[in-house]
Amino acid sequence: MNEQLTKKYAPGGDTCAGCGIPAIVRSVLDEASDPVVVINATGCLEVTSTIYPYTAWKVPYIHNAFENAAATAAGIETAYRAMKKRGLIDKKIKFVVFGGDGGTFDIGLQALSGMLERGHDVLYVAYDNEGYMNTGGQRSGATPIGASMETTPSGKKSYGNINSRKNIMQIVAGHDVAYLAQASVAYIEDLRKKAKKALETEGASFLLVFQPCNNVWKFPISDYVKVAKLATETNYWPLYEIENGEYKLNLKIENPKNIEEYLKTQKRFRHLFSLGNEDVLKNIQERVNESWRKIILKCEKNI
Repeated sequence: MNEQLTKKYAPGGDTCAGCGIPAIVRSVLDEASDPVVVINATGCLEVTSTIYPYTAWKVPYIHNAFENAAATAAGIETAYRAMKKRGLIDKKIKFVVFGGDGGTFDIGLQALSGMLERGHDVLYVAYDNEGYMNTGGQRSGATPIGASMETTPSGKKSYGNINSRKNIMQIVAGHDVAYLAQASVAYIEDLRKKAKKALETEGASFLLVFQPCNNVWKFPISDYVKVAKLATETNYWPLYEIENGEYKLNLKIENPKNIEEYLKTQKRFRHLFSLGNEDVLKNIQERVNESWRKIILKCEKNI
């Protein structure tokens, strides 16, 4: 393995086979030119990288609870600025938070909002596997309509989750941060470029990174890149960024595939392809189309 990529996060971790979280962490940290301090919310990354008495982290690292990683980062960054002002620290340090969708969309949303509102010089990276995967696959605010999860199982009277995904990108954009972007583990070079921009941004920045979970979504462990690419090729997960309020599309799919091609790769949607769920599939496609239309309109205004 490339020694540079493992300089800040060790190889041979305990994530599930086929998990892309280590690739996300290494890609982001590798773009940091300054020393970094990592703050990590409880979740898949935390439990697999800090199994006592071992750790995968080669940088200063703080684990906090599900709900307060952003608040902890804000406090550390404030203390750093105070110490720097007093001449106790003379080097530039960047603070990076890693959290899953549970600790970002739901439990940690209040702390994230406060950190963004106050403009702390922190990069928050959310790896999004659309559920509480660390605790068995319960529904989160990032879970899409129709997904069969532990707390929203499909059955004779249910087609799975009935609620829409929370639009965390728009929530973060509402805080007027200078830079935020949506990326994917399937497009590493795009992720690295966005991480570099985010790390160089003064003040708060945010990255939302698509991370398919083969353990709960139920697809072959070798297919996580294939599944993630399909999410983008169907316009379910477009790659874009918002810089100083201006939207920019990073990859335009000329002939987008039907959302069914993406859904069919995962067991969590298998029930949708039985008789009686045609309207649900149609609804999902319409929602994808509408979401895509809104993003395109915002991007075209800035061309």
